[in-house]
Amino acid sequence: MKIEKVTTEDARELLDIYTPYVTDTAITFEYDVPSLSEFEERIRNISAKFPYIKAVDDNGAILGYAYASTFKGRSAYDWSVETTVYVRKDSKRCGVGSMLYDTLEKSLAKMGILNANACIAYLKEGATDEHLTNDSKYFHEKHGYKLVGTFHDSGFKFNTWYDMIWMEKYLGQHTTSPAPVRFGQWTLES
Repeated sequence: MKIEKVTTEDARELLDIYTPYVTDTAITFEYDVPSLSEFEERIRNISAKFPYIKAVDDNGAILGYAYASTFKGRSAYDWSVETTVYVRKDSKRCGVGSMLYDTLEKSLAKMGILNANACIAYLKEGATDEHLTNDSKYFHEKHGYKLVGTFHDSGFKFNTWYDMIWMEKYLGQHTTSPAPVRFGQWTLES
């Protein structure tokens, strides 16, 4: 398995990975599967500024993808991003997500990003649901993310109200004179 940059030519394969998350899970609160052209535009917009990467097997098939996006649209938030990862259903629990996140975080740190934030759909403690587990929380904990907040009953999908949690991880040291972030100047860091 290797990590490569995503291009718009990957949109169909990435969309095939993402579609079941939209149609069958509450992992994303998106209701409708985006069109291919919309997904291509997302890739263009995100990768112009931040890392957008894919894990590829020896045969060239994409096993999963990860990217960072703007946390908030104000300059004071420039050193913070929101992270996202999706893994092909048949490739879960094989280290794909971990490899993607490790590479993503290193690339972000090299750009000057200091805070990685993850917005995660979350089941109330003890609850069970056919559309969601709390595996994403546990994945992020394993990668050093800490819980910083819970928004209760903030997402409605499949006739169910879901909580949303925010988790964060520091990727660098916070100083009173941080270096400017090098938007659009990212490289694959392994």
